[in-house]
Amino acid sequence: MATFQFIYNKLKAQIPCVLLYVLNSKGSSPGRQGFRMAIAADQDMSGSIGGGIMEFKMVEKARDMLAKSVTSPFYKPQIHHKNTDKNQSGMICSGEQFIVLYPLSSQQYLATFEAIHQNLQQGKKGTLQLSPTQLHFTTDILEVIVGQMYHLEQNSPTDWLYSEKLGYKNQVHIIGGGHVGLALSRQLSLMDFHIRIYDDRSELITMKHNTWAHEQIIAPYTDIATHIPEGADQYVVIMTFGYRSDKVILRELYQKSFKYIGMMGSAAKIKQLFEEYAAEGIDLEAFKHVHTPIGLPIYSRSPAEIAVSIAAQITLLKNQNLACGDTTAQINQKLQSS
Repeated sequence: MATFQFIYNKLKAQIPCVLLYVLNSKGSSPGRQGFRMAIAADQDMSGSIGGGIMEFKMVEKARDMLAKSVTSPFYKPQIHHKNTDKNQSGMICSGEQFIVLYPLSSQQYLATFEAIHQNLQQGKKGTLQLSPTQLHFTTDILEVIVGQMYHLEQNSPTDWLYSEKLGYKNQVHIIGGGHVGLALSRQLSLMDFHIRIYDDRSELITMKHNTWAHEQIIAPYTDIATHIPEGADQYVVIMTFGYRSDKVILRELYQKSFKYIGMMGSAAKIKQLFEEYAAEGIDLEAFKHVHTPIGLPIYSRSPAEIAVSIAAQITLLKNQNLACGDTTAQINQKLQSS
């Protein structure tokens, strides 16, 4: 979603852009349906449509359109095979992708991208539609994309309609706004996550410095369960400043259903915490789905490295469609056998 934020910022500053979109792809194409990037008139850019010589040529075309103040979209098939007679991309991976370059002026599209920006910031969804004559956004999920992310109706290079469901597919809840929470917010902001970060301290400097989380929530940890919904698109990371608060939070959340729940802490801390739960009469089988120690074992030390290990573990579960109860060892085993 960073590309939409980029476009909104540029149009707000009265800087024209060209939006490059992969409307469809076939075979071994480096750019998949829904890939997008933007080129601004100040030479800045965001996103990717697949890279390589193909992307380089499309970027140069976009810059030429900006220099000439072109207002009409440019549609271009790209065939990744050196033996094709036309529309050769310069790449040889044998797939195809169909790209549109869409000029965007502040006068015509600032309100549209402001609406997209506000919708995404609020964690809501909507529908983006592109055609040869207009770019349109609505906060409704249109029937044509119910149950899917993308839909392309294409009759000819001048008669097509592309629809895409916009909105973050996944939501991550980072409980603890300290240095690792700050680093993890920054890491996950590069990915498809709506980020909510929580702390019970209202004047925490790392929360004030956190510009990557979409939402910041200051609340007592005893109320944490009321803020976090269950679901297969919900990810929870527990990393507060102390053992006592982690214990309170895990007790509040361990019976809820998430795609992922993990808790940061040393082996000694986790052992003591679970021993106390057992002494309170809680069956420790109830915690088998909790990832602790958290993250993939990359011997991380600094907050940035810990954030990478946690983001990698979350990404692995998200992309490999693994079960929430898989331990780190099971994840590694599955990864090696895949």
